[in-house]
Amino acid sequence: MWGGTAVEVTVIEANSTYVSPILSNLVLNGQKTTTDLSFTYGNYSSKYKINMIHSTVNAIDKTTQTLTLGNGNSVKYDKLVLAPGIDFIQTNSYDFTKVPHAWKAGEQTNLLKAQIEGMKDGDTFTMTIPAAPFRCPPGPYERACVVADHLKNTKGLTNCKVVVLDANSKIIVEEATFSAKFREYGIDYRPNSTVTAVDDVSKSVTYSENGTSKTQDSSVLNVIPNQKAAAVIFTAGVNSGNWAPINPLSYESVLSSGIYIIGDSQGTGQPKAGHIGNSEAKVCADAILRVLNGKALYPFPKTNSACYSPVSTTEASWLSAVFKYDPNTQSMVLANIADGKPSTSNYSSMFKWTGNLFSDTFS
Repeated sequence: MWGGTAVEVTVIEANSTYVSPILSNLVLNGQKTTTDLSFTYGNYSSKYKINMIHSTVNAIDKTTQTLTLGNGNSVKYDKLVLAPGIDFIQTNSYDFTKVPHAWKAGEQTNLLKAQIEGMKDGDTFTMTIPAAPFRCPPGPYERACVVADHLKNTKGLTNCKVVVLDANSKIIVEEATFSAKFREYGIDYRPNSTVTAVDDVSKSVTYSENGTSKTQDSSVLNVIPNQKAAAVIFTAGVNSGNWAPINPLSYESVLSSGIYIIGDSQGTGQPKAGHIGNSEAKVCADAILRVLNGKALYPFPKTNSACYSPVSTTEASWLSAVFKYDPNTQSMVLANIADGKPSTSNYSSMFKWTGNLFSDTFS
C-alpha cells in the first residue's frame, strides 16, 4: 500500500466478512449487533489494488517460498506476513455451542447473547478468565460489567448472580476501575482460579482456587480458554512455545527470515489487541519496504495500545499505553501508560475511536 504499484500485495483471508471483536461485548446487552460490527474487503482491496483470496493456508514451503491453499491453489511470495490471531487451549473437550467462549466475534457472540437473554431471576452467569497473555486484556473484566449491568439494570433481574473465575492473581488491567465496578454490581470475583474441567451438559466448571478443587454450577457458562498463536504459526515453524518471537524493529521472525508476524500471535510481550495490531502492521510495512529498497530499518519504532471499555449502557473507561524499542534489551518496553475512569463522555468517545480504527483498516 505504501509501496504503491511497485509492490504486489496478496491477502489470504479465510472469511469474506470480518466481525470485529472490538465492541462485541455490546452485542450482549443489545447496544450493537454483529451486523453493525461486520466488514467486507471490497473497498479495501479495490482502493489499494490488493489481490484478495478467500481461502486458508494449509502448508508453507519456506525453501520455494510457496503457500499451498485450502482451495488447491498455490501462491508464491517474497515476503510473508502472518496475522492469524489466536487459537484456544482447552482443558478438556467440550461443545463450544453449549459453552460459548465468544472470544472470536460472530456466531459465538450471538450464542452467548441468546443464552443471557434466556436467564431468569435467580440464575447464575459464570465467566472464566484465562491466564495472561490473552487477546484484549480488559475484555473479560469489561464483559463481566456489561453482563451484570444488563441483567440487573436493564432486564431487572436483581437476584441474578455473576461469578468471575480469574486464573490470574488479580485484575490485570485498570484494576481500580474494574474493582470498583465489580463491587457496585455485586460481582463475585475469585482470583487464582484455574479451570480444570468443563461440563457442557450441566453447565458446571471445576477449578482450582489457590490449590483447592472446587465446582461452580451455572445457568449460563462462558469459559474463555487459555490462548496460543493460531495454527498457521506452528505450521510455519515460527513459534517458540505458544507464541512467535520476532525482531521488534521489523516484526520479522527470529526463527525464519522473510516471514513476519504481527498482531495477537507475536510474542513480544506487547498486548494482544486490535489497536496495537494496527500499529504493529505499520511498523512492519515500513520495515519491509526499507528491506526491499536496501535501506536500514528504522531504529526507534513506537507502538500504541489504546482501548475503551464499556462498563454499562452509558459509561466507558479508557486505557492507553505507549511502547518503545529499547536497544539494550532489543525489546519493546512500556514508555507511558494512562487511563480514564468510566463516564458518559468516554462512552461517546469510544465510538469515535472505533470509527477511526475501522476506517483506517477497512476503508
